[in-house]
Amino acid sequence: MRLYLLALNPTDSVSEGFLPAAARLGLDVTVLTDQPEPHRRRHPHLEILPCDVRDFRAVITRIATHHPAAAVFTNSDHLQTQAALAADYFGLPAKDWRATLRAKDKAQLRRHLAAAGADTVWSAELPADQDPTVLTGLDVPYPCVVKPREGVASEDVVLADGPDELVRHAKEIQSRRPGAALVVEEYLAGELYTLETLGDGRIRHVLGGFHTTLSAPPHFIEQRHTFVPAHPEPVVAQVLAQLDALGVGFGACHTEFVVHQGRARIIEVNYRVIGDQCDLMLAQLLGIPLFEHILRTHLGEPLPADLGARTDGAARIDHLCAPAAGTLTAAPEATERTVDGVRLTYRPLRALGERHELYHTNRDYVGVLRATGTDQQAVDRAADQLLAAQRWEITP
Repeated sequence: MRLYLLALNPTDSVSEGFLPAAARLGLDVTVLTDQPEPHRRRHPHLEILPCDVRDFRAVITRIATHHPAAAVFTNSDHLQTQAALAADYFGLPAKDWRATLRAKDKAQLRRHLAAAGADTVWSAELPADQDPTVLTGLDVPYPCVVKPREGVASEDVVLADGPDELVRHAKEIQSRRPGAALVVEEYLAGELYTLETLGDGRIRHVLGGFHTTLSAPPHFIEQRHTFVPAHPEPVVAQVLAQLDALGVGFGACHTEFVVHQGRARIIEVNYRVIGDQCDLMLAQLLGIPLFEHILRTHLGEPLPADLGARTDGAARIDHLCAPAAGTLTAAPEATERTVDGVRLTYRPLRALGERHELYHTNRDYVGVLRATGTDQQAVDRAADQLLAAQRWEITP
C-alpha cells in the first residue's frame, strides 16, 4: 500500500513521527514536495518526487501518473485542502475540503462560526495590497489583533492598541508579505489553551491539551506548553461544538482557544496534529501509537472505542527563543537524561554560527526542552534546573 505524503520543508513531526509510523504499518511512502532537495538530504532512502503541492491539480496529476494510492496525507497547515481534494478525487478517506478551508482561512472561520451561531467575534478582512488606512473608518474594538488571513505559527500576529498602531502594523506585514490578505479581529481575553483531538468521522477522542505561555505583547510567541490531561467538561463541550460547526472531526486536530469567565472561544484551528515536538511528547505521555492511529484513519480504518491512553502523565515543553537578531555563538548540545523520575530531552534547533534576524515567531526558537514524568511539580523543578544550568548567547 502506498502513502502519498504532501510536504513543504522537512519537519520533526514527519521525520520522527509519521515516517517511522508508516514503516511500522508496512506502507510504501512517496513524498510529494516543491522542495525535494532538503527532503532528499534528510531522507535519502525515500522516494521523493517534485510537485507543485500547493496546486491540488498538480498533486492529482502526479499521483495519477505514478503508483495507485492507498492514502493521501499531509501534516502541513498549508496543504490540508490540497490533500483533501486529491484524496477525495481518488475516492480515498479524507477530511472535508470545506472544513480544511475554513480552518486555514481565518476570515472564513470567523464568518462561518458567526453564521452557524457558534460564536461571534468582531472581524474584518483587508484584501491583499489594499491601503490599511481604510481600517480607520471601521468601528474597530481596541485592543485588536492583526494577522495574515492564512498565516501560521503566530508569525506577523500583532496586538494594536489604537488606529495608528493598527495601520502601522498592517503596513509592516504587507511589506513582508506582498499579496497577502490580512484579518483584523477583536482581542479575545483569557488564558490560552489547546485541545488535541483525533477522530475517524464516526467517533472522536479527546487527547487532552496544553496550557500555553506566551511572550509579552504585542507579539504572541509560544514559549511554553504545560500538559493538561483533561480540561473541564463544560470547556471541552464548548470547543467541540465550535469544531462541529466548522465540520472538523476527521483525523488529528490542534485547536487553540481562550477561556475567560468560563467561556471558551476559539483562536484558531490547525487541522493537523500539534507541532513543535509537542506531538512527540503527547504520544509518549499517552503511551499510544498516536501517529499510526492518525495514518490508519486516512487508510479508512476505524479508531478503537478506547485508545488505552495513560492518564497519569505530567509534562511541559519549553521553547527557547533568541532575544535578538544575530549569530548563535554559545548553546548546549543535544542531551537526554532522567532526573528524579523526570525524562528530559533537549534538542537544539539552530546550529552554532548561524545568523538569523528576529522574526517574533517560532522561527526564533534556538532549542526545545521536553520534560515528562508523573508529577507536575517534579517536572517543573527538573526542567527549571536544567535550563538554569545552560547558556545561550547571541552575538549581534
